[in-house]
Amino acid sequence: MSEKTYFNPEDLKKFGNISEFQPEMAKKFFAWYGEVFKEGALTEREKALIALAVAHSEQCPYCIDAYSTACLEKGADEEQMMEAVHVAAAIKSGAALVNSTQMMNHVKKLTM
Repeated sequence: MSEKTYFNPEDLKKFGNISEFQPEMAKKFFAWYGEVFKEGALTEREKALIALAVAHSEQCPYCIDAYSTACLEKGADEEQMMEAVHVAAAIKSGAALVNSTQMMNHVKKLTM
C-alpha cells in the first residue's frame, strides 16, 4: 500500500512551470537565481553546500532533494554534506535560544 503525502518528489521537475501564472516575474527570478549559483567568490560546490544547509533549515523537501543532488554533482561528499546540515542546525537552534533573552527580560519585568 502506498502512502499519500503532501510532498510529491515528482513536483520538483515542475519547478520551471512557475512561469505559467506570472511569466515576467519567473523570468527575472530564474535569471537572478542562475547568476547567484555561478562560480564567483565562492565555488559552485560551496554554494551547493550552503543551499543544502539552508534547505534543511527551511525544511523544504524539494530543496533538500535538489541540493543533495547538486552537492554530489559538484564534488561534495557525504561527510561535507552532513557537516553543512549540522551547521544549519546549530545556527537554527542558537537563534531559538538567543531569543530566550526576550522571554527572560519580559518575565523579569513582570515578576519584579
